[in-house]
Amino acid sequence: MITVGDYLFQQLERLGVDRIFGVPGDYVLDLMDVLSETPIELVCNCNELNAGYAADAYARLRGIGAVCVTYGVGGFSLVNAVVGAYAERVPLVVISGAPNSSMRQDHLLLHHTTGDYNLQFSIMEKATVAAVILSDASQAANQIDRTLAACLHHKRPVYIEIPVDLVNQPCILPEAHPVVAAKLTNPDALQEAVAEAAELLNKAQSPVILAGVEFNRFDLEDKLLKLLEVTGYPIATTMLGKSCISEMHPQFIGNYMGGLSREYIRDRIENSDCILCLGAIMSDMNLGGNTAKLDDRKLINANSEKVKIKYHFYQPVYLGDFIDGLIGHLEHKEAATLDIKPSSYSLDRPFIPQPAEKLTNIRFYERVNHFIEDDSIVIADTGDAIVATMDLLMREKTNFIGQAFYLSIGYSIPACLGAAMAAPQTRPIVFVGDGAFQMTAQELSTIIRHKLNPIIFLINNDGYTIERVIQDGAYNDLQPWKYHQMPQVFGESWSCEVRTEGELEIALVKAKANTKSVSFIEIHLDRFDCSQGLMRLGRALKHSDT
Repeated sequence: MITVGDYLFQQLERLGVDRIFGVPGDYVLDLMDVLSETPIELVCNCNELNAGYAADAYARLRGIGAVCVTYGVGGFSLVNAVVGAYAERVPLVVISGAPNSSMRQDHLLLHHTTGDYNLQFSIMEKATVAAVILSDASQAANQIDRTLAACLHHKRPVYIEIPVDLVNQPCILPEAHPVVAAKLTNPDALQEAVAEAAELLNKAQSPVILAGVEFNRFDLEDKLLKLLEVTGYPIATTMLGKSCISEMHPQFIGNYMGGLSREYIRDRIENSDCILCLGAIMSDMNLGGNTAKLDDRKLINANSEKVKIKYHFYQPVYLGDFIDGLIGHLEHKEAATLDIKPSSYSLDRPFIPQPAEKLTNIRFYERVNHFIEDDSIVIADTGDAIVATMDLLMREKTNFIGQAFYLSIGYSIPACLGAAMAAPQTRPIVFVGDGAFQMTAQELSTIIRHKLNPIIFLINNDGYTIERVIQDGAYNDLQPWKYHQMPQVFGESWSCEVRTEGELEIALVKAKANTKSVSFIEIHLDRFDCSQGLMRLGRALKHSDT
């Protein structure tokens, strides 16, 4: 026999989870005691929202992540992170302790509740693809298995609520674990979709691939590389799909975010006579606000479960099957005919620092573009950071993490913790604005507690710059913290502040050499010194409001 709590963690371990993030509370303490006896490490965060962000980033790198919290005050504090994971297709398992089953039946007014014992479940049910309250130990194992299978199939969050009295009850082991549902494809729909798409692409003079986040989520990167080899087409990615391919690839031309993109990328995508859009979430911000101009008449748009060509829909058609079909039907085009300007060419011109010159936004990111190396994790927070990092080149085996769709400010510091735990041999590089940092700064202490060694660039431009370029007002002001002094408050670390190009050079050398602790570099920029992409975004959003 095995208990309900043991079974849950046994299954998560079987799926590759070696760390679970969370915050203790009385309704979850028994469950955390069980967890502490397993090989999985419990990483305790400063609050539940941060735990959710950390588990989200962990899941992006490992294929599944988990967060464990108490009932009511814990679960509700977590909701924003769960919704973000749902929006961006992140397989996150949300585990919540709950009051004793008998108390639910007696309708007692307990602490951390409103008296409505279904309220948390009702909310989580809407923010996940599967939600369950375990109420019968004999059925718990089957319910756990079905819920985890849904998480892996849909690549979205699920919710498991466990009352205190069920944690240590014995459960009945299922005869077999449920197999994750296969991706359904209708053969006839696939055949017609491939035929129509191949005809358009083979006739096109300037075809281009626009790749999105589903290549990461469904482990389809190898199929994408094969498609590039067969066709010779140039490729761009959406911001959410950034790093689904090495950006040093000779056919990679850049990240497309509508009007926020470099002129060449925007023209090459929007003036193409056939755009093969694969695995992209077609959200406003992921594609540059209201500035993207993709003509439906020239668009083949394939997602994980369907294909849309012009105004024709084919479903169910799994993305991987569609790519396999195209590979067998597309003709190779020579590079000379396709106007391919590889993004990697931007590194051909060396960066020459001007030591006495005041550091500017554009010069900072130009310098950092030469600083990033292979096998890195680059994390950008919402704001100018995620826009400015659009043109940073992700090297071989380098992952980019940022909420390009949901855009929850404050994501990056907890995400740094989760990413570092998911890939302990890889060093995260974080770009966070001063406003975003003030949202979740306390999680820096957890990073230091676990002796992690990320390099964090704190971009101090005196307030909410992304809001200022949309509409300025006193509400965008912040109390100016002495950011570079904060890491020492939390524990062992190295930090400094930078105002000139010469100071940046010194800081980069020291940060690279400091592999034993956090390196925290405060970058001082003028209030309105931001990326050109952000200025274009501000104008686009102002226009949309009117």
